[in-house]
Order: sequence, then C-alpha cells, then structure tokens
Amino acid sequence: MNDYNAPADLLRDKVILITGAGDGIGAQAAKTYAAHGAICILLGRTVSKLEAVYDEIVAAGGQEPAIVPLDIKGATPSHYQQMTQTIIDQFGRLDGVLHNAGILGHLSAFKDIDAQEWQDVMQINLNGMVYMTQALIPALEKADNASVIFTTSSVGRKGRAFWGTYAVSKFATEGVMQTLADEYQNKSLRFNCINPGGTRTHMRAQAFPAENPETLKTPADIMPMYLYLMGDESKKVNGQSLDCQPK
Repeated sequence: MNDYNAPADLLRDKVILITGAGDGIGAQAAKTYAAHGAICILLGRTVSKLEAVYDEIVAAGGQEPAIVPLDIKGATPSHYQQMTQTIIDQFGRLDGVLHNAGILGHLSAFKDIDAQEWQDVMQINLNGMVYMTQALIPALEKADNASVIFTTSSVGRKGRAFWGTYAVSKFATEGVMQTLADEYQNKSLRFNCINPGGTRTHMRAQAFPAENPETLKTPADIMPMYLYLMGDESKKVNGQSLDCQPK
C-alpha cells in the first residue's frame, strides 16, 4: 500500500486526532489528512508549532482544525477523559487516531539506562498512549468505521543493542495493538501499527547524527500508508503491523 493513490475525498468530514502533530511525521499526516477532507484535532505540547500546522491547513483550504495543547509526559487518565468528553460534545464522535508522539531517549548499554529516562520514555511512548486510547474508545465507538494507528519501529520487532528503552516501548506498543485488535475483531473499530522506517525527522537525526538526511524519504513520501489505514478502504485490516519502507 506504499503506492496507494487515495481519492481526494477519502477522509471527507472524518474527525481524526493526531498526536505529536507539531512537526515531523505528525505535522505531515495532519496536513495530508486535512487535504483529503478530514477535520483534524492537533495534539502536541508546543502551541506555536500546532498553530503553524493549523495555519498551513487553513491556508491550503482544509477544514478548520482543533488544537489540543497537552504534554503527554505530565498528563493523567482524567486529562484524557476530559479531552474525550470535549471531542464528543464538539464533534459527536471520533473517526480515527494516529498515535505518533514519541521520544527516543538516549542510546546506551542496557546496564547504563537511566531510571528517570526509562520512566519518561515509557510515560510518553506507552503509558500516555494507553491511557489516551482507553479514554478515546467511547468516542471511537460512535463512528461508523474508526481506525487507530500506532507507531512502531523495526526495533520493536527485533531488539537491537543499545536501543533498549525505545525498543522495549515499541515492543509494548505492538502488544497493545495486537491485544486491542483481538478484542475488537469484527467490530467497527480497528487497530494497526505503522513502521515509518528511516525518515527525515528530528528523531532520526538524533539517533543517527552522521547520516545524510538527503538519503532518506521525507514524511510526505510515506503518507500513502497513513492514508490507506485511516480510510474506509482498509476497514477489513485489523491487527497488522505494516511497513512504509519494506526491506
């Protein structure tokens, strides 16, 4: 589905929440979803970045997005429950979620992993994602066909030396997706993972500082998979972990 050609109205009037929407893949996904008709809810911790994405969407003729400034590191389950109630009150339902927010942490030997950094990575990459998904399910169940996309990584399928903290958070993400997909088999709600692969983002540069970013695909290059999994053409796809850049 990496060459998927999405119809222009694929996501017309669908309400889609994107986490980490301020930059990188999240910002590109929000702009791409909006260009295909979606009403985007932009969630991130830096208001100025969310406002910049908002302005780009409106300037391009997209439907006016909503902005949710939220720091996943400090948010509690009650924050997510309040957010869900606001979404239901404002939009009546939620048609999709892209869980894109995440942090890398430092690459280090397993024995040297800092305890606080472990907690921070798990809070953002796993706990926050879990609490948010739990809270959002009632809004997702109000949609005709809802799609939840989690972000995985090749190191979340096969562990890699020195990637311990991030890798474990992504192994757990795969487990969350598979559990939910099994619970919601044959329902109007589906759960899948996307592995974006090496993409020209700040996180990639952090992990591979010596790499030439010009050799990598841009976030825009990998959007066909993000469109396919969010649109109704994939409504029979559930419990899959798909690669934007298959080896």
